[in-house]
Amino acid sequence: MLSLEEIKKHSGVVYSIKKTEEYLNYLGYTDHGPRHLNLVSDRAKSLAKNIGLDEREQQLAAIAGYCHDMGNFLQRTGHPYTGAMLFSQFFLSSSRSSQETKDILEVMQAIANHDEHENEVVNKIGAILVLADKSDVHRNRVKNKTPENLKEDIHDRVNYSVIESAFKVNKAKKEIILKLKIDTKVTGVMEYFEIFNNRMVFCRKAAEFLGYNFVLTINNFKLS
Repeated sequence: MLSLEEIKKHSGVVYSIKKTEEYLNYLGYTDHGPRHLNLVSDRAKSLAKNIGLDEREQQLAAIAGYCHDMGNFLQRTGHPYTGAMLFSQFFLSSSRSSQETKDILEVMQAIANHDEHENEVVNKIGAILVLADKSDVHRNRVKNKTPENLKEDIHDRVNYSVIESAFKVNKAKKEIILKLKIDTKVTGVMEYFEIFNNRMVFCRKAAEFLGYNFVLTINNFKLS
């Protein structure tokens, strides 16, 4: 069975993530490095487990979470596709069993469709990846915390305003919940929706694919 441990040790994955972090730091983007990837991987595996998927699917969700952004160093626009192609080059081979080949293709499909722009939720692993990835909104993602940058960059300002972020499942109510606490002295709640509305709609579609409702709570105000 394909494992997260195997993936993390692969030199192609290691260096792709390193190059991506360097490139996006140069561009001034929020964190897409090990912190983000490990958090998304952990949340993806936990979500898969909590909705009742088996160990194989939990591993695939964790792998997709860890590898989803590694194509960014080749191009920011279209990085889901380049990331999926890199994953295939690193792991597809004639020595793989038929089940491992199917698993690799499923992870590729999830990576290729994790962005909210013109993509669709097409499998369970992809739906889980969307939810885990988009749930990482927090000031820890902001690299440039200077007042000047926060004033000018709405993405950094909104991420920096989030001082608490929790991601959980209520299986009884069939809800996948993202709970945020925003410091409204940094930015207003409306600015969150100005840049993240499409992502939240994508999360709703992903949750529905899994048979759940997506619930967003901001400062104890529930939106569903």
